[in-house]
Amino acid sequence: MKISKKDALMWFQFFAELPEEEELTPNQQEIVYATMAQIEAAVEDRREKMKAQIPGLKSLQGRTLYVGEDCRFPKGCRSCLLGTGLSAVRKTNKCNIQCKFCYNFGELDQIPPIGEGLWEIGGTKFYEQDIDLLLSIYEKPTGISYVYLEPFMEIEKYYGVIAKFHKAGIHQHMYTNGLCVTEESLKALHEAGLDELRFNLGGTNCADTVIHNMALAKQYIPDVGIETPMTPEFFEIFLQKKDRILATGIDFINCAELHLNMNNLGNFFGENMYMCRLGYLSPISSRDLTLQLMKLASEECWPVAVHDCSNQTKFARDLNLRAKEGGWFGASSYGSEFSQVPFAAFLPVLEDESFCFLEEEDLPEGYRPGDMVF
Repeated sequence: MKISKKDALMWFQFFAELPEEEELTPNQQEIVYATMAQIEAAVEDRREKMKAQIPGLKSLQGRTLYVGEDCRFPKGCRSCLLGTGLSAVRKTNKCNIQCKFCYNFGELDQIPPIGEGLWEIGGTKFYEQDIDLLLSIYEKPTGISYVYLEPFMEIEKYYGVIAKFHKAGIHQHMYTNGLCVTEESLKALHEAGLDELRFNLGGTNCADTVIHNMALAKQYIPDVGIETPMTPEFFEIFLQKKDRILATGIDFINCAELHLNMNNLGNFFGENMYMCRLGYLSPISSRDLTLQLMKLASEECWPVAVHDCSNQTKFARDLNLRAKEGGWFGASSYGSEFSQVPFAAFLPVLEDESFCFLEEEDLPEGYRPGDMVF
């Protein structure tokens, strides 16, 4: 069904007024899916044209896109997309800032602790001394990542665990907003064997302190880069400080397509949204900004790899992980962060006169307002 934008807006205005507990009929669900498909098709058509304008655009076995030298593409991402997936190690349940794009926005003071002396690996609680047992039983992963939330708030607890995984030959990368990074902690991470450090530069609005710490990190950690959800604010200030940032010697920039959940959706309400495969909900501008940045990086020959960590990439990531785990053909946990479609979030794009569907047709019989029984 190639629903028209006018009909889609009419129906979504109606759906947005319904009580949350009210279920849609099958025909109404089909209208929702048709609208999502129309929006996504228009978005992807525009992006295909943008990608065609990026010189030197590369693909990692069809799973993601990037520009720049192959050797600069982050090894943690190779592990995630080609190896045994993204194995998360969790310890710290606190953060020193609150980013509007954070998936835990508004609930950072309610995040449960992992447990004194414990680490969460694969959803299971381990003591540091248990890691030898874990490695003796499981096939070791190609890589692991330290996430949840700001590890440098208690970085001294990480050194022993990193050393154990380093001894096992497992690639390790860590995320940080960079504010608590010190030369002392970087030296200790180097000695423990951390392979890769990723700075969420957008979390601090490209703070000069963090840019300094990125340059400092490059003296001790083999691979250093940026991983930040792409927002208009980050894009603007990054370009203002581009030369200083690139002069730090970083290796890569992972441009994450921002996807939203119930915690952070309100911070972006009013922006044009789309839903990728009825899964991740994202501002349309996010990946558009990534493609713009990649084009500029390629044209200006930046000395970094710029990676398009899009919703498409995350879909491929999850398929790869499930396949490596022995899942059935097509198995994936990729899906929506919402229990039901947040209809009001799509009203801005449906009301935007500059956003056009590629092809439209009248609603068939049985799908018009007067045809349905409520």
